Amino acid sequence: MSVENTDYREACLDFKNPFDLKLVREFLDELGFEFKAEDVDYTMILYNLNGDMIGTGSYQGRVLKYVAVSPNFRETAAFAQIVTHLIDIVIQKHKHIFVYTKPRNLTVFKGLGFNEIATAEPLFSVLEFGYQNIKDYQDYLRSKKKDVNVGNVAAIVVNCNPFTLGHKYLIEKACKENRVVYLFVVEEDRSSFTFSTRWRLIEEELGHIENLVMIKGGNYVVSGTIFPSYFLKEEKPDDIAAKQAELDVITFVRYIVPILGINRRYVGTEMYSPVTLAYNTAMKNYLPKNGVELMEIERITNGEDSNYISASKIRQAIREDKLHTVIDFLPESTKSFLLSDESEDVRKKIKSSKTRH
Repeated sequence: MSVENTDYREACLDFKNPFDLKLVREFLDELGFEFKAEDVDYTMILYNLNGDMIGTGSYQGRVLKYVAVSPNFRETAAFAQIVTHLIDIVIQKHKHIFVYTKPRNLTVFKGLGFNEIATAEPLFSVLEFGYQNIKDYQDYLRSKKKDVNVGNVAAIVVNCNPFTLGHKYLIEKACKENRVVYLFVVEEDRSSFTFSTRWRLIEEELGHIENLVMIKGGNYVVSGTIFPSYFLKEEKPDDIAAKQAELDVITFVRYIVPILGINRRYVGTEMYSPVTLAYNTAMKNYLPKNGVELMEIERITNGEDSNYISASKIRQAIREDKLHTVIDFLPESTKSFLLSDESEDVRKKIKSSKTRH
């Protein structure tokens, strides 16, 4: 796909050139975006024939980012030229493209062949394009579905970075209280513990439970494609977190709940992470009115009532070489893994990381 237009000149951002970086950063700053070069793989710049920058667009993996055009050129072919330039590159690598944008841009993206997944007014819309789409994920869900005539069908979404006794308690409780429990494991490898390791540790501990069905989260369950990973500069962090969560919950209700017949969703209480708290709040706002009962379960403690079990505490203990202080937070599968040589790379990664994940 390409747009022929002799009125504009395309150029690739040289990330080693401070002038280019400053140019893009200042251009996007005026349009309300905070550009972070470390969050993209590639950036293009669009100039008019006078050499003035009139637009830009980037991508990271299969996600388009920072697509923006100067207000004076929004009624021209500039926006389409930027998007199609990026599509030409990304579609060759991934066959499937996501974009998150302001709702006001929905019409132009749809005109270029994108399909809307969800919108959280007034900040975010998520759309996709390519040879794969959310219908493929729904087909995967159908392949995992269990027929249920009587009893409740529950869902739990976990990252398990790492898998703790808190996670185990929540999952086992749901399995005792429901006919079937679908356990969605966040699939993106943005955490210290890889998806394959997280999946394995859960399966080793809970794989014997007959009414538990483990599901890969794919691109649609607490994914970077649904939780946008860059911020709008002028918006409050709390508002951004709330709208990110809203996008994810809307996607869950619209595309996942009907396929699996889910009528309950289990979560643990949240007192540490503002993002997770916003996510729980979004669920309270959206799930009940869409026929899904929210089951908020008190987080369990170890010893003192205030000593809540948390994956972040475990990562912090690893970072400080104090794993022994939280060893009782762990089920056997995670404990065995962290005490083995196999976990050396994970422990090194946590110690060298400055992020909370």
